[in-house]
Amino acid sequence: MSLHSSLKTKSGALNQHRNVLTRAERIEKLQATKRFVHGESSPLGIPKVRSIKVAAAKKKPAKGPDAAAESSDD
Repeated sequence: MSLHSSLKTKSGALNQHRNVLTRAERIEKLQATKRFVHGESSPLGIPKVRSIKVAAAKKKPAKGPDAAAESSDD
């Protein structure tokens, strides 16, 4: 039997942005900001942690004689 196309995983599926972090990931982020101290803080009831998606910056069009020549060719 073949696999249905909706069930196939993409190659980068594990690296995609997720809104929900595991407890271990939340603790790592809290330790980085020194809001969680290993041994002193309880892993239960830890505060929420924002998961910010980092977007690549858009490229600005190049300014100069080459850019003007390319735009006039279109």
